[in-house]
Amino acid sequence: MVEVPLVEGQDGAMARRFRTLSPEATEELGRLLGEQLWAGAVLTLDGDLGSGKTTFVRGLARGLGIEDGVASPTYTLMQQHDGGRLPLFHFDAWMEGREKALLADGADEFLGHDGVSVVEWAGRIEAWLPSPRLAIELRHDTPETRWITLRREGAEPGVEAVGSAGLASTDGQGSQATPTPGKRIDVLLRALEASAELQEGPLPVVSSDDGEPGSSPGVEGP
Repeated sequence: MVEVPLVEGQDGAMARRFRTLSPEATEELGRLLGEQLWAGAVLTLDGDLGSGKTTFVRGLARGLGIEDGVASPTYTLMQQHDGGRLPLFHFDAWMEGREKALLADGADEFLGHDGVSVVEWAGRIEAWLPSPRLAIELRHDTPETRWITLRREGAEPGVEAVGSAGLASTDGQGSQATPTPGKRIDVLLRALEASAELQEGPLPVVSSDDGEPGSSPGVEGP
């Protein structure tokens, strides 16, 4: 086991950043998340073309126990993958007008309900996405390596504390209170472990001078 620091984003939400050294490592990170996701979880994926979004989703499907192949749903709006412990709803909002078509085709019936929903190019339909959600950004580093940032995004009302085990907390009367979706995302991110192929990296920071994203001083990275 590799000990890694626990970090928080600038808004106080849990966030982690990893450098994957190969497409296989990107897929493995997806698998690790898929094994722990719950019904109603919503993940958003953003990144340049070829940054590994579909590779990541393929690993996510493996983690859910889904054996059929995963491809980008660019021309089909949404692909549903069954056969695992939860269904996987894979959306794509890349093409012009996708945000309207996505909603018109009833995407809100899937997002945040009985399965795990993943939305590629989610920044194009951000206003319609449920909160909180797990936001994932993939960036090129080299032809083989990627920087992947994962963070809880979006507020939720009535946040409850999560117990030390990360699964539930008491309501003051000895009974277990169900953790909120945001807390479940935080627990999930805390549980991720770095490895030789999955290296922990610094979170991007915003400079107070020009407002542009950068990296922590003295640390290599994009």
